[in-house]
Amino acid sequence: MPNNQSEQQSRKSYKQSKKKQPEKKATDAKSRKEIKQQKKAEKLASQPRRRVFPIWLRIIVVILLAAIALIAGLMIGYSVLGDGNPLEILRAETWEHIYDIVFQGNKPNEEAS
Repeated sequence: MPNNQSEQQSRKSYKQSKKKQPEKKATDAKSRKEIKQQKKAEKLASQPRRRVFPIWLRIIVVILLAAIALIAGLMIGYSVLGDGNPLEILRAETWEHIYDIVFQGNKPNEEAS
């Protein structure tokens, strides 16, 4: 019987040791992860951020893209909705004509006379 008890104790100790090993790995991995995060934070804090695409260049690119989108939208709208030549929207005479249509009765010179 003492043999049987020692076997049970050794089995229990074996199971307990197996249960404890994954916990150690988990805590080791966690601590390694924390160490990596700390090193990364220290590295980022010590170095100034260098932008590959500067802010002033971003602003210029956004303005250019907005202008291109506006012109493309005007050309598509004028040719599809207005059944006109898309390049006509770029001429000054077209804009004068549109201005005359919009402000037909609201000319400031005529009201003063």
